[in-house]
Amino acid sequence: MRLWPPLPLLLRRRNRRRLITPSYFASYMAADLPPSGSSEPEDEPDEHLCETEGGGRSLPELPSPALTSIVPLLESERRLERAWEHWRRIGSPRLIVAPMVDNSELPFRMLCRKYGAEAAYTPMLHSRIFAENEKYRGMEFTTCKANIYFQFNLCGDHEMLGSTGTGTGIGYEMYPVRRYDKIFKTRIREDRPLFVQFCANDPDVLLEAAKKVEPYCDYVDINFGCPQRIAKRGNYGAFLMDNLPLIKSLVEKLANNLHVPVSCKIRIFPDLKDTLAYAKMLEEAGCALLAVHGRTRDEKDGKKFRADWDAIREVRHTVKIPVLANGNIRHMDDVRSCLMHTEAEGVLSAESLLENPALFAGFCTAEWKDESGSSYERCRFDQADLADEYLKMCEQYPVPWRMVRSHVHKMLGEWFSIQPQVREELNLQSKLTFEWLHEMVDKLRNLNGRIPLYAKAVDDNKNGKNGL
Repeated sequence: MRLWPPLPLLLRRRNRRRLITPSYFASYMAADLPPSGSSEPEDEPDEHLCETEGGGRSLPELPSPALTSIVPLLESERRLERAWEHWRRIGSPRLIVAPMVDNSELPFRMLCRKYGAEAAYTPMLHSRIFAENEKYRGMEFTTCKANIYFQFNLCGDHEMLGSTGTGTGIGYEMYPVRRYDKIFKTRIREDRPLFVQFCANDPDVLLEAAKKVEPYCDYVDINFGCPQRIAKRGNYGAFLMDNLPLIKSLVEKLANNLHVPVSCKIRIFPDLKDTLAYAKMLEEAGCALLAVHGRTRDEKDGKKFRADWDAIREVRHTVKIPVLANGNIRHMDDVRSCLMHTEAEGVLSAESLLENPALFAGFCTAEWKDESGSSYERCRFDQADLADEYLKMCEQYPVPWRMVRSHVHKMLGEWFSIQPQVREELNLQSKLTFEWLHEMVDKLRNLNGRIPLYAKAVDDNKNGKNGL
């Protein structure tokens, strides 16, 4: 039986922390140094939690729950059956928020879930720091429990039907709306299904970190896809593709010792045969779900290099576990095309969600409206509305201000390009407050007159939720 952490307990237990700066975090990830050899400056405002009195709290330390018995690795057929049983048990999610460092944190996940996301990944967590440093755990990993009900039509009018749940739940001030016959409904039960992602190069350390999040997630995910320079220096992510025996040992260690399934996020090799052999090895090692980014380790620029959906489809036909597709997801037409082409169980989106967290609800920006070739309507709903909602989420679930600043820049990037002086004011603001940020969003509205989002006419979505 799954053990859920009660929200009141989460809200009561949080110690004041010394703060970990990005420079400390980056150097530690690259060099893998012990915490005792590092300093932790406390005077950078963006490293403080954006917390208001009575805000969210970090997770308590709980023992791993007795979810299900662990199946020995040799029983491969039973493992495959259990992989699919678990996937169906969590609802077979198709629309998933990809892992993004400093960007797929709790408030953003909950905003995306409100607008159609059916599952989400945490940001990548460094397994050694997570296992050793309580302050890092409290700062970088939070989750919640709530029951929220919403309705909104695809032209952007929405209202709250009601909310229930333990603790304070989530509250919104919704815009005045008219009633429409056809509406889109969604329910947020909690921050689930949830993938908690780690980078690692030591099986024992990875297991120690994974045990700490086991009560709070549906999959423990291993990052084998990060192509950045810091991953090369730290020997993790996509750079472990040069050491397949180590990758296999990491997966086997978790698969043989966790009660929750192990998932892996990978990139493809330049040679398709290598990619298929890699996927098969992961499956045999105990991976229960595979998310495939259809670009190679060297193809870092998503705008320059198109993801290879053909390769993802071949992986889907090669392994017997659920497969998720990652790459080229900019709007719901891309979602439909990708699911049809790759035959994957679901899709992941990253960069496009940062700009438009309502992507999975059928909204798109003007940039993609004309490209899709579909009939879209202008909505009375825009990225400024989304930014306001995100800020309210952050008031409920505090995260470091650096994350808030990053999201505001990405959500309102088009608005800032028209009014660069407002962006400069934001950059010059060394210490942020929610009041200042809400006033800044209002200022952009008054200066720009609103830059709308677009959605398909209701009849185009009559085939089901989001038109899928």
